Amino acid sequence: MKTTIIILFLAIVSWGAKAQHNHSNHSHSKMESKVSAKTTKSSLEVKHSKSVTAILENYLALKNALVSDNSKKAAGFAKSLNESFSKFDISSQPKSQQNELSEIIENANEQAEHISENSGNIEHQREHLEVLSADIKDLIAISGSDRNLYQTYCPMYNNGEGGMWLSESSEVNNPYYGSKMLKCGSVKQEITIQ
Repeated sequence: MKTTIIILFLAIVSWGAKAQHNHSNHSHSKMESKVSAKTTKSSLEVKHSKSVTAILENYLALKNALVSDNSKKAAGFAKSLNESFSKFDISSQPKSQQNELSEIIENANEQAEHISENSGNIEHQREHLEVLSADIKDLIAISGSDRNLYQTYCPMYNNGEGGMWLSESSEVNNPYYGSKMLKCGSVKQEITIQ
């Protein structure tokens, strides 16, 4: 009986060690996947649509003003972006996505308002660009785009947490640092029209 208990105990300990070893390999694979996801480009296809043309033009002009370190111009384009949001026809979008689009536009509009109201405070404007950029990407993922875009990522922004923006070009021009570190970043996703 004593021998059986010892053998059973050793079998359980051996099984536990093997399971732990397999688990650690699995975690390592996940970690490698996360690393490769940050270093490789992906693609997002969206439908062709002119419903967001004015929004994209104002967003890109706002982003480019921040690239040029021009807080005043950024505020002006943010105000124009607010007007573009108010003209966006949610009712022309699929009914199943209208609530989500409404929430996205409401949040994006709030970010643009902060940028428009903070002429002269470019760091504050840049903080709101980060959230605005995510909202614009979500908007075009649902509504489509009239042009190909590039999602670019700067790993150094926000104390190393990183920040993304959308661009009309694959050339990196960083709106978070402007002339201080204009080329910091890389394209992480190409957004193409189907």
